[in-house]
Amino acid sequence: MNTALIPADKDPMGSAIADYFNRQKADRLRVFSSLFDEDEIPVKELFRTEKQMPALERNALQLATGKILDVGAGSGCHSLALQETGKEVHAIDISPLSVDVMRKRGVRHAILANLFDEHFQGNYDTILMLMNGSGIIGKLENLPAFFRRMKQLLHPDGCILMDSSDLRYLFEEEDGSFSINLADNYYGEVDFRMQYKNICGEEFNWLYIDYQTLNLYAAESGFRAELIKEGKHYDYLAKLTLK
Repeated sequence: MNTALIPADKDPMGSAIADYFNRQKADRLRVFSSLFDEDEIPVKELFRTEKQMPALERNALQLATGKILDVGAGSGCHSLALQETGKEVHAIDISPLSVDVMRKRGVRHAILANLFDEHFQGNYDTILMLMNGSGIIGKLENLPAFFRRMKQLLHPDGCILMDSSDLRYLFEEEDGSFSINLADNYYGEVDFRMQYKNICGEEFNWLYIDYQTLNLYAAESGFRAELIKEGKHYDYLAKLTLK
């Protein structure tokens, strides 16, 4: 598992977040992948209010209780929404630029940390992983290590709230069948690279995982998975608790 932080000169998303916070506008945050055509992330959406969030995210915020860990918090939009309802939340991100913006926006506990770095310690009732929160796991083979790490950070009665998407729709044929080669790597493993202005980030692995596969790996690691809500386009919110 990757335990590194991102240096500012290799941090496209953090740079875009800082620009938008400081100037109320940002240039294109470009996204490249071997699986998709070039795309971009609307930076303004990283600063959305709770009312502007999709239903899956609003559901997760409502379900989050106790001491909450917001993983990959970015600009802090989820943490700020939780704070507004009086909930205790610690926000972590691997981007120094993003953490600086979170602090300036009023996130009380914004921490520069990598979830998988065991120097980061805590005991949480809810671990919140949103905006395709499964992504940071990177590859399917990392799931056992991910669940071991969750056991270190999670209160025995706590839960993980995670959203993800099933990418099988990319392989759907006209007759409704799916042409997925089972001999290949898992179809939800995607490589990404971002660019903002002249700042080019390193390539990274990102995991989209279908609910059935998540449920299987969770059970093997001593967790119980529950499907909380399904979105309109193969996305879903899951709740994971220790058995």
